[in-house]
Order: sequence, then structure tokens, then C-alpha cells
Amino acid sequence: MLKQEKQWNLWKKMMSTRGMGQVITVTVGLILLCIVFGILNPIFFSSKNISNLLRQIAPILLIGIGQSYVLITGNIDLSIGSVIGMSTMISATLMTRGVSPWTAVVITLFCCLLVGLGNGLLVSLCKLPPFIATLGTMTIARGIAQIANNNYNTDSIGEAAQGFRDFFYYGRTFNVFNTIWIGLVLWMVFNFILNRTRTGRHIYAVGSNLEASKLSGVNTVSVITKAYLVSAFCSTVVGLIFCATSGMGAMDAGNSYELYAVAASVIGGVSTLGGQGLLLGTVIGASIWGVLQNGLQFAGAPVAIRNIIIGIIVVVSVLLDIIVRSGSFKRMKEEKKGAPATTLVKSVD
Repeated sequence: MLKQEKQWNLWKKMMSTRGMGQVITVTVGLILLCIVFGILNPIFFSSKNISNLLRQIAPILLIGIGQSYVLITGNIDLSIGSVIGMSTMISATLMTRGVSPWTAVVITLFCCLLVGLGNGLLVSLCKLPPFIATLGTMTIARGIAQIANNNYNTDSIGEAAQGFRDFFYYGRTFNVFNTIWIGLVLWMVFNFILNRTRTGRHIYAVGSNLEASKLSGVNTVSVITKAYLVSAFCSTVVGLIFCATSGMGAMDAGNSYELYAVAASVIGGVSTLGGQGLLLGTVIGASIWGVLQNGLQFAGAPVAIRNIIIGIIVVVSVLLDIIVRSGSFKRMKEEKKGAPATTLVKSVD
């Protein structure tokens, strides 16, 4: 009996910790969506459509990973879409001017990571509100994207970049598009960091209680900056995928993608209040976004209607998160009223 009670308590703890309950809920929602769209149009479950659907989901998953890292620290990154555009334009401009594609990738990554570094330092060291800091860098990054090729979209990156295009979009490995592999591998890496390393534990700690983390010896400046660097890295990769897809640089690449990143995160259970969320949920959130876009397209819904539906889902997800978290905080306060005094701050590994 005691063993069963311990197992039940462990299950409840798992369900309540870091948003596992919502992950299960949205997974059920994703399955139901797939069933509905499959009934409406059997082509939805064709191998060709599923392959294309996964390729559409991969970039959303990547920016969702970056936004999830930042949200878990209790912040937000509005510069994601502009960094995508900056990545696309810098890489394409360099390649059209004769720079080796892989040298262009390295230079692009360095430039975009500077934006992530700036975001992290502005928020953590300079104490700027994340909304203001990343709104500013969003404008700066978009400006860089515009001046990269003198305020013009680039020409074709040419046949010399075919290897680059195959690696990021058109090529296949084990008959699976490389874009899907990129999303999967990076998800595995960042999921491991978040759940199995000290950095990951510190990210959750900072989002749960910033001041307590400081008192526990956590370098909060370093932790927040790392989260923004992850976001910039993921956005850069998506920009390179865009460049490989179109074979050129477009100044408006990534427009509104910061909203898609928030959608993938919060639908999957990442809390906008910080300290809670799983990258497994981000996978489900990105999948729901992709399935909705794909399924509604098959159903003949206009782009505007698709955007309205996804926007409503995001708002409802955030609202439910706030309601649930507020209720949890209230219960915690009530429990503490009759509890004996304990040490409020514990050391974080």
C-alpha cells in the first residue's frame, strides 16, 4: 500500500512539474486534430503530405526551442523574426559575392549570435525590460538585413551553393529530408541541456525565482545570456534554411516568426511567467501549428482565417497558464500559513 502511494505521489509530482500535464493534454488535442483533418481530406495522411508537413514544422520547432529557453527564464525574445531575416540576407549576400557557402555560414552565425549576446546583456546586466530590449534589437537586426545588400533582395546564390542548399533543405539522409534531421538533432541536444545539465537546472531556477537564484550563487547574467544565445542560434539556423529553400536572400524573411515561436512554446505548455515548460511540449506545440496550417489549407481556409485561429489558440493558452499558475500560487500560500518555518533558499547545483 505504501509503495502504491509513493508511486501515485511520484506521478502527481511529474504531472505538476514543468508542465507535463499540459503536454499530455495538447498531445491528445494534436491527435484529435489529425483525425479531424484526415477525415475531411484523406490526402492529409499521405506519405508526401506528412513529409512536407514535417519539413514545415522543423523551422517552427527550432524557433520554438529558442523562445522556450528564454520564456523559462521569465523573459521573452521579440527579435527572433528579424534575426531570421538577418541570417538569410547576410548568408545570401556573402555567397552571391563569391564567399564560400560554409564560410558564409560561419560569418552569419557569428553576426547573429552578437544579437543574442546583446539581448542577454541588456536584459540581465543592464536590467532593461525584455520587451523593450528585444524590441530594439528586433529593429536593429531588421535594419541590418535591409542594408546587407543595399536595401535589395539578393540575386540567386548560384550553383556553387548547391551543397549548402542540399544540406539545409533539399537533401535527404536515410530518405528523410535533412531539414527534419536538423530539427530533430538540435531538439535532442537542447532538450538534453535543459533536462540533464547544471545549465538547464539554473535556467528553471532563474525563471522560478530570480532573487533566490542569486542568493543561491547562480550567475543569473550568464544563465539569461545563454538562453538568448540559444534563441539567436536557432533563429540563425532557420534563416539559413530559408536561404537554402529560396536560393536567395529576402529582406522580409522571418516576418512575424517571433509570434510563431511564442505559439509553439505556450501551446506546448511553456509558461510565460517563467520556471515551467518542457521542450517535449514545444514539439507538440510546433506540430499543432503545422497541422493547423496544413489542415486548414486543405480545407480551403484563407490565410487570414488560419492566422486568426492560431492567434486565438495562443491567447487562450496563455490565459489558461496564468489562471492555473495563479491558482497554484494561491494554494502554496495557503499551505505555508500553517507550515513551520523552513529555509527559503536552497543551493542550486
